[in-house]
Amino acid sequence: MLDTNTIKKIEEFVYQKPRSTQEIAEHIKKSWRTADRYIHEIEREYGTITTRTFREGTRGALKIVYWASIEKVHSSTFQEKLAQQIIHFKQKESFSAFDIYQHIPEIDKRVTVERVNSEDNTKLSELEDFLKGTKKQLIVFSGNLSWINLENKKEKIFTLIEHLVKQNISIKILSRVDIASINSIKKMLALNFKYGKENIEIRHAEQPLRALISDSKVIRLKEVKEPTGRIGELNKRTFIFYTIKDKNWTGWLLRVFWNLFSNSIDARRRMEELKKLI
Repeated sequence: MLDTNTIKKIEEFVYQKPRSTQEIAEHIKKSWRTADRYIHEIEREYGTITTRTFREGTRGALKIVYWASIEKVHSSTFQEKLAQQIIHFKQKESFSAFDIYQHIPEIDKRVTVERVNSEDNTKLSELEDFLKGTKKQLIVFSGNLSWINLENKKEKIFTLIEHLVKQNISIKILSRVDIASINSIKKMLALNFKYGKENIEIRHAEQPLRALISDSKVIRLKEVKEPTGRIGELNKRTFIFYTIKDKNWTGWLLRVFWNLFSNSIDARRRMEELKKLI
């Protein structure tokens, strides 16, 4: 069965340089047929690797597995523009999640708008259901990981994250790794140590998106609008949560994530340097 540890083992092996299916089979100590099935599943579900077959249709056919080239992350003009904004902008105020949402067919999206002072007071049950529905992999675009500390009388988000780790679900995270976020980063990585797994991987990136992707199928985007104090404009803090199930746009956002992830610094390496400042 393809589990998180095997996925990570294959991804790291291919990330170093292109590999043949036979090399991967030997690396994970499985048959060629099993390795080929694993490769196909990772390519289809996660998009981190891609394959090319040379001399296809002949007895000497050779399948080579590459780390996915994600330079071309878009398939439309809209996506090209949005991808460049996400990749190059740093602050959440620089990007509106609505710019993605507006392009999604009505049948594949829904939105929740809540006017409350704090995110703790939003309907955390919706986030709870989203996390509980994740069975294989959780992708996270974050600012400083503050959302993992959300809780109210009924829900405690970190408990749900811990449950994902116990269930051997892969969690890949982009977040700022700095003095302000270091406690949340440590809290997350401590789960790897607690359960003797490497299911959580965090890399440092400053990007404007606040989003979760569940099992490469469902996107949850968050946008926060602050009151301006000006007449006729927002007078209350407003949280907007967009849910998207469009296959094309989910695949596109995953490619944007892997573009950033593959070019970012591992959280542990960055924290070693941060320790010198504390």
